Amino acid sequence: MQIHRYERWWLIFGLAMLVFFLALIGFAAFADNINPPTGMQQVDPTKVSETPPFDKPGLRKLADGSYEAYYVAEVFEFIPRELTIPVGSKVTFYVTSADVVHGFFIPDTTINMMAIPGWVNQETHTFTRPGEYLLICHEYCGIDHQDMFGKIEVR
Repeated sequence: MQIHRYERWWLIFGLAMLVFFLALIGFAAFADNINPPTGMQQVDPTKVSETPPFDKPGLRKLADGSYEAYYVAEVFEFIPRELTIPVGSKVTFYVTSADVVHGFFIPDTTINMMAIPGWVNQETHTFTRPGEYLLICHEYCGIDHQDMFGKIEVR
């Protein structure tokens, strides 16, 4: 089989670009010490409602004045649906799912996570401004996905 020289050049160019970009991504991951997450907390997704602290999701105040918020995402709802947090509070959110992959996004904050069955995801944010913050699912999770939201009130 005869390959035209221009086709051969483009084939070599395409393969060279592929090798270059893969090497660049590998170098960047090594240089920035990017690793898959390790040490993540796990929970049996079939027993989330029986597993502490997700058996009683909500807000808990810690001794140092910060807070922990435990959320369970399941079929078209966040549990708890509403939460009230004092202004200036540092809150660590712990999120898991009891059924399928859900999103956990609070606009105007740094909170943007995935709620994955079997895994507990966590992120911390300090709420410095009072107001109502919308909590939305940004991953399509089923027919009533558009109704999956919650509210966080900061006073």
